[in-house]
Amino acid sequence: MPDKSTSSKKAAAQAPEAPATKAEAPPPQAPPRKIYPIVKFGNPILEKSTPPVKNFDAELEELTEDMFASMYAASGVGLAAPQIGLSLRLAVVDVTSGKNPEAKIVLANPEVIHFEGEKREEEGCLSIPGFRGYVVRPQFVTIRAFNAKGEPFEIRGEDLLARAFCHEIDHLNGILFIQHLGMLKRDIIKRKIKKLQKQGEW
Repeated sequence: MPDKSTSSKKAAAQAPEAPATKAEAPPPQAPPRKIYPIVKFGNPILEKSTPPVKNFDAELEELTEDMFASMYAASGVGLAAPQIGLSLRLAVVDVTSGKNPEAKIVLANPEVIHFEGEKREEEGCLSIPGFRGYVVRPQFVTIRAFNAKGEPFEIRGEDLLARAFCHEIDHLNGILFIQHLGMLKRDIIKRKIKKLQKQGEW
């Protein structure tokens, strides 16, 4: 597609000169987002319940945008505050991986108020990279939460969205997805992680 600015310049050269007007200031650019490193399994913060969000201010809105940026950088569809080292009842979800800006969901102080059905699907976690397992989650779930501005809302999720909601709320309660696996599978994963830790690869 040709650059519209080029044809505009040609047209301007042929048109009579217009009276000078004050140049418009360029629109302000959004500040670069902070990309947080993802906290890995073994850090105690991942297994602790989080306190509720109390301050809904500009700082919280900035934090949620940084969390979205960190989540996209790690190729995730959900991220909870403990996964970036913050003990706070806050999570972000976007099952479109940034393809649809309207799909971005901030969950402050979320709680499940209704669920139905069951679905067993393979699941992973940004804090336990390289490991996956089959987890049974509700097929449909309704969440009550607050957005970054402190406005309450309810949202219903199905399939992947429902799974993401449950996974992130688990994080806020200090629960990791491997705790939903059978004891044998869970122990195998933990042993492999310990080996990686000893080798300095975790």
